[in-house]
Amino acid sequence: MDFRFGPEDDAFRAQARTWLEAHKGPGTGRAWERELGRDGWIGLGWEETGPGYGNRRASPAQQVVWAEEYARAAAPARVGHIGENLLAPTLIAYGTEEQRHRHLPPVARGEALWCQGYSEPGAGSDLAAVRTAAVRDTRRGGYAVTGQKIWTSLAVDADWCFVLARTERGSDRHHGLSFLLVEMDQPGRVEVRPIRQMSGTSEFNEVFFDGARAVEAVGGEGNGWKVAMGLLALERGVSTLVQQIGFAAELDRVLRAAVDGGAVTDPVLRARLVAQWAELRTMRWNALRTLCGAGGTGAPSVAKLLWGGWHKRLGELAVEIRGAAGAVGPRTWSAESPYELDDVQRLFLFTRSDTIYGGSDEIQRNIIAERVLGLPRETG
Repeated sequence: MDFRFGPEDDAFRAQARTWLEAHKGPGTGRAWERELGRDGWIGLGWEETGPGYGNRRASPAQQVVWAEEYARAAAPARVGHIGENLLAPTLIAYGTEEQRHRHLPPVARGEALWCQGYSEPGAGSDLAAVRTAAVRDTRRGGYAVTGQKIWTSLAVDADWCFVLARTERGSDRHHGLSFLLVEMDQPGRVEVRPIRQMSGTSEFNEVFFDGARAVEAVGGEGNGWKVAMGLLALERGVSTLVQQIGFAAELDRVLRAAVDGGAVTDPVLRARLVAQWAELRTMRWNALRTLCGAGGTGAPSVAKLLWGGWHKRLGELAVEIRGAAGAVGPRTWSAESPYELDDVQRLFLFTRSDTIYGGSDEIQRNIIAERVLGLPRETG
């Protein structure tokens, strides 16, 4: 593998850095997405697959450069990343020309926000157990979707949701599923309920569909499992490069806390800090290797196992470095504000979920065992 940044990439880096320094400010959420889209920083590289889809003909290396500069600038958290990094590549790979022209430009302009309707109660890591049903609407066309999704990130703000639903009555497991596009603004037919977590935040939501209309099926009716697995490969694989840049910033803060508080003098904690740094570098080179076409069928599962465990261990390490102070919140507890936590405590609590959501570690190991190593499936 030969992954190097050339002169064009250096020029692109300077352009990205200059723009971020000039525009990064208090704006967040939709306003920030529109600002990014207005100046062409969403959908980098989409123009390589079709005219009018995105904003720039950025190479894979330049997309990595943008992610690095974005993290370096500590720019606002993105609320459009599901549409840009998951839905859009899926439409490019499996959608029709009409679907791409309808949905990609609004994402590239920062105007359309998406969420992902996969997991359900009883169908989380075992995604093939989904029960949300969609039946043909013979009068208006499309489908009527009924069911419940859970752990749906950013659903409360989303305009659209891509939903994995069972379109073949009586079908089982991965058969008879379709990948449907559902508009969220359907009063009485789509309800979103935020889920309050032990960290005090509500990034996740429950979504209830009661005859909600879905006009489009990506990849054709009955091919939802193939499309869904293609999307999960994007979620668990190369897109982790952007995630790792954020991880590096978190590790740097933990390291500074260890130095400032004297914990770095403990040889055990010092060895663990070094291990975290080395493992993060390993994850980066593995992701770059995947970006260059290596890794094979098991690459997404390997990536998920690597980053999930790494991030969980970082949260544990951050609290241990703080010592007893890690158990004390920044404010006195009260009924009005019972979840006052600092950044380290939020990191520790949230990273407990990293080895579960997006496909648990057990599921990833089964995929590697069965699809890569050729081991027999579990029975019983």
